[in-house]
Amino acid sequence: MGFLHLFIVNKSGGLILHRPLGPSAPKINTNDWLRIGSTFHSLHAIAAEASPVKLPGNKNSAGADDGIEEIEGGGVILKCLQTRTGIKFVLTAEPGTANLDSALREIYVLYAECALKDPFYELEMPIRCELFTLAVDGLIERFESGGVKSR
Repeated sequence: MGFLHLFIVNKSGGLILHRPLGPSAPKINTNDWLRIGSTFHSLHAIAAEASPVKLPGNKNSAGADDGIEEIEGGGVILKCLQTRTGIKFVLTAEPGTANLDSALREIYVLYAECALKDPFYELEMPIRCELFTLAVDGLIERFESGGVKSR
């Protein structure tokens, strides 16, 4: 059991980061990742509109709009955290991987601490911040070694 991929989609549906997180992650080329990111963004928007139950104020306790939060399929779990600014943080993992919610929240904090504070980073553009990459690697190592407890 473990994490497979992390991808981050901006509020316009553009892929701003994709990376494998483990050795069992399938190899996917960049063009396919761009399609995956924009397709997920579209499906998330359609799910938010088609949902028969609307959350009060169209916000849940985590601050995300209605839409896809989790998809579980044969051999993979996809978990999404949408921020109030519309950025979607998406993790894929093997079934049984614990603490996906905590990992997503902590990756969001790392994004705010590392990427957004980088003076050369422009919003909505691809994330090319080595500090963020190293911090995510360290976080995933901690989660996989069991050093993080669920909240």
